[in-house]
Amino acid sequence: MKTLTVELAERSYPIFIGSGLLDQVDCYRPYIRGNQVFIVTNETVAPLYLERLERALAPLNLTVGRIVLPDGERHKTLAVLETVFDGLLREHHNRTTTLIALGGGVVGDMTGFAAACYQRGVNFIQIPTTLLAQVDSSVGGKTAVNHPLGKNMIGAFHQPVSVIADTAVLATLPDRELRAGLAEVIKYGLIADEPFLGWLEEHCDRLLARDGNALAYAIEVSCRTKACVVSRDETEQGMRAILNLGHTFGHAIETEQGYGDWLHGEAVATGMLLACRLSGAMGWLSDGDVQRVARLLQRCGLPVAAPAHMTADIFLNHMALDKKVTNGKIRLVLLRSLGEAVVTDEYDAVALTHLLNE
Repeated sequence: MKTLTVELAERSYPIFIGSGLLDQVDCYRPYIRGNQVFIVTNETVAPLYLERLERALAPLNLTVGRIVLPDGERHKTLAVLETVFDGLLREHHNRTTTLIALGGGVVGDMTGFAAACYQRGVNFIQIPTTLLAQVDSSVGGKTAVNHPLGKNMIGAFHQPVSVIADTAVLATLPDRELRAGLAEVIKYGLIADEPFLGWLEEHCDRLLARDGNALAYAIEVSCRTKACVVSRDETEQGMRAILNLGHTFGHAIETEQGYGDWLHGEAVATGMLLACRLSGAMGWLSDGDVQRVARLLQRCGLPVAAPAHMTADIFLNHMALDKKVTNGKIRLVLLRSLGEAVVTDEYDAVALTHLLNE
């Protein structure tokens, strides 16, 4: 087991990475302060792992509640979130309860938001069951639900008390979800670690084949990078925004297509290539750099073109609701070089419009 730490003074917390951690009671014991636990999962993950988690918790003699949510990004709504509060209140959970998110990014985001709101804030533990959640959404304390007009527009910063990334659960992950998770892994190489990008090019096939050692290393490097950024800028006042490479474009695709048609990682992959192409148009990346990124995304089975009907106007209308918009101007995460990201509103607007119309 590898242990990393997100350094946030008195709110610091560990990220445990390893195989078989779901069954290890010692991964839970220090992070549950009361005698109540409430597990939030979904209808896909529950048949696979819910009973195993409950067995792992049994030696702690807790009162354990549960709720099984519908699966999918389209259910990441305030209406579904309210059912979590219904369960907590119906079972009389108090301020010392601990929520446990057992699932992918949607479950993690909704559980974290519920924990942020319930009785003005209770503890929660992240047990991410998808690659995307293990390398990205489970770490950093961003919690939210979607609105029909914009993704993740209603939420709060609320850090977990621990993250338990069991690499063994990735064995049941559908291939499409695995590929979507690789988009976020590639992101870390692009924004901060060009040598890791080279490692991904060399070991892409091993990752797609679910080689345990390769996956564990990719998760560790990704989480270490994110933990470092979050520790320096918890609430995204500055540099943390580099973690959103490709997301402004990607969220526009998700919102336009209807949540769930494109997986988040698929939309981010296309968005990252758009960001690279704009960086190239500004003279920051070479044509070779852009093609290098496109080849890696394609090798991982990820889309590199937006839906054909999405014009610049459609993109920009959605992008105007991005959380990085300041004083009416869209800020973008671009690359000055592979491995060096920057957040800027000083880009060529004509080149952006031309790129999106292509």
